[in-house]
Amino acid sequence: MNKNYLYFLIFFLNFSAYAQYFTLSEDAEISILTIGPGDNLYDKFGHSAFRVKDPVNNLDRAYNYGVYDFDTPNFYTKFARGKLLYKLAVSHYEPFLNSYIAQDRWVEEQLLNLTYSENQALFNFLQNNAKPENQYYKYDFFFDNCATKIRDVLVEVLGDKLEYKADLAVEGYTFRELIQKNVHNNSWGSLGMDVAIGAVVDRKATSWEYQFLPEYIYKAAAGAKISSSSGTQDLVLETRKIYDTEERHGGGNFFLSPLFIFGILGLMLVFVTFKNYKNQQRSRFLDLVIFLVTGVIGIILALLWFATDHSTTANNYNLLWAFPFSIFFFLLIGKRTPKRWLQRYIFFLILLLVLLTFHWITGVQKFAIGFIPLFIGLAVRYLFLNDYLKHRSS
Repeated sequence: MNKNYLYFLIFFLNFSAYAQYFTLSEDAEISILTIGPGDNLYDKFGHSAFRVKDPVNNLDRAYNYGVYDFDTPNFYTKFARGKLLYKLAVSHYEPFLNSYIAQDRWVEEQLLNLTYSENQALFNFLQNNAKPENQYYKYDFFFDNCATKIRDVLVEVLGDKLEYKADLAVEGYTFRELIQKNVHNNSWGSLGMDVAIGAVVDRKATSWEYQFLPEYIYKAAAGAKISSSSGTQDLVLETRKIYDTEERHGGGNFFLSPLFIFGILGLMLVFVTFKNYKNQQRSRFLDLVIFLVTGVIGIILALLWFATDHSTTANNYNLLWAFPFSIFFFLLIGKRTPKRWLQRYIFFLILLLVLLTFHWITGVQKFAIGFIPLFIGLAVRYLFLNDYLKHRSS
């Protein structure tokens, strides 16, 4: 899904001034454009848009719901809090298409099997939606994005005449698994999302909910039916391959992947802990860093859960390894002789890791595979600290 406003600077015209109504000709066509994944993380899921073409009126426009403005006041704060507004942008079709060809992303077009009056009604809806007072909406990655807008607009305009099949979900994927189909699970982008999003995305999605991805907007439209006075027909009259390219493979370099990097960190934790155990000493600075880093990450995750409007960051059990309260104790754990009660807190952290494992095994929440070595290293370190502090605390 396209989140880069810079793409649309090259379109040089924003058609807010074109939001007036006029009559399409009988030759007008409206279609769904589906764009394949790109190289950047925000491009990995593809993109969807409408195209309205009317050769009689010399009209050929793309209606794109996937645009935001970097000049928005407090942009990053609004983005982090889930309050960033996206908008419907209207541009000439050719520069819209050429921008994706320049990125070597495939483009397919599904010509909609609509009557003249249905084309006009859909065009009027898009024109009205493109007005400055109507073009903005509150973005939600799963439930209100550039792809779901395509489906929702069609439902709004066509109503009960439009029928979607309920066969997209036969695979039984969860939201997280649908994401992993587009982002390699041992990549930094995947790890970042797995840390930030909570257990709410580990439930199975319905066919309707699959359509947060452009791939399934395309498949749903291909199987949808529309009724008319002459009977029921396919929603899509014709599918056209506008631009083709080779399939992207996002495996990347394993030696730069999260699993390898955190594998090294996990081995270092185990190695240092083994030396500490053998020499009956403790690397205090290491424990201080662990408490500080996990505590800071925990605070960020807690804020994403409780202090934002993001629907996907709730119930995030990454807090079981990145526990926020550790931030209050990082100086205490760095002392040569910590207080005895701190050993009980270490035991509590061990229980949290056990609970994390249970959540993972039972499917309550899936965690980033790149963190497996880190979890093992933390468990080994906490077990050592629990025993060490039990006998050495003041």
